[in-house]
Amino acid sequence: MEKRVVVTGLGVASSIGIGKDAFWESVISGKSGISELTLFDTSAHNTHVAGEIRNFDPNKFLKSKRDRFFGRASLMGLVAANLAIEDSQIDIVSLQKNRTCVFMGTTMGEIQAMEKLNHDWVKLGLKDPGNFSIYRSLAYNISSLISLELKLTGRNRIFTTACSSGNYAISYGSDLLKSGKADMVLAGGSDAISWISFTGFNKVGATAPEKCQPFDKNRKGMIPAEGAGVLVLETLEGAKKRKAKIYAEILGCGFSCDAHHMTQPSVEGITKCISNALNESRISPDDVDYICAHGTGTLQNDNAECSAIKNVFGDRKIPVSSIKSMIGHTMGAATAIAAVACCKAVEYDIIPPTINFETADPSCDIDCVPNVARKKKLNIVLNNGLAFGGNNACLVIKKFIK
Repeated sequence: MEKRVVVTGLGVASSIGIGKDAFWESVISGKSGISELTLFDTSAHNTHVAGEIRNFDPNKFLKSKRDRFFGRASLMGLVAANLAIEDSQIDIVSLQKNRTCVFMGTTMGEIQAMEKLNHDWVKLGLKDPGNFSIYRSLAYNISSLISLELKLTGRNRIFTTACSSGNYAISYGSDLLKSGKADMVLAGGSDAISWISFTGFNKVGATAPEKCQPFDKNRKGMIPAEGAGVLVLETLEGAKKRKAKIYAEILGCGFSCDAHHMTQPSVEGITKCISNALNESRISPDDVDYICAHGTGTLQNDNAECSAIKNVFGDRKIPVSSIKSMIGHTMGAATAIAAVACCKAVEYDIIPPTINFETADPSCDIDCVPNVARKKKLNIVLNNGLAFGGNNACLVIKKFIK
């Protein structure tokens, strides 16, 4: 029989808080982490705000100083991993002795480091930018640094399926645990704001000038952001053996590829993804109590996601909210951070709000939990990830009942 997989540790770095408690308090209070971007000059751009983690200092959370050798995304991922392990109260020696795997998702990798390398090498004309500059730019550092820092010798892998990467990493880790091929897994995602991604979204007119308004009739686009989220996963048997606190259970994950367009979502593809998640988890649409939406705040994405939800759930007004309204779009970290929010939601029976909601849109005829968090008994929640390239992943998370 397949083993049951549970979540026993949560770590997060976001523009509204570092650490699960600070993050969750901000989420349920509807705090916005959107501010003027300071990491680079935006004077040539049409918009100037982002979900930046202001004054991010990884050394406040790490025992060894790694900031000289690694990029921002890797350091955020390591901070989130350390916080998740601390939260799980697992003995580091046990992690090292067991088959502990590390799986992380990302969209842009360490593109910030690559940008600096380009600036120093090309624009400043440096003949030798140094080995560290080249090493920092490698995307696989995001997962490898965690294994290096914690001396974990199990499987290590980076997923680059854009905005659904975190769900891919969590699902892959869950599958290994279910099949008995791993003992513990650190899984999540991390992405840092970069000039190239910010510029790209600006060029195509996808960014909002001030705020992200998912499902609102007058929404103007997404807000680029950064962050990291990591979950500690283990089998129910292992968690009970060490008397760990259990946040939630991972029931399954559904996937699909739109095979339609690189950037325009397909209602059919999203519908298939959600349906696959329900089938994989052996549940029906009536079993779902809440959907943590992809909800980017762009016209096409929100319309397509809402249409797919209606396809699966019919006229039932299931609560659907987007935490991107608060933290912006954290790319490869988006579904990992959302998974943290889902675990806290089922723990406390509170649905995060969609803030900045002002005017209902007939094309998004859903209950988007406008502006104020809502108390509701939650048993099963869905975590939607709808990525460029039509890479969709829907994670199913269930309240753990002893």
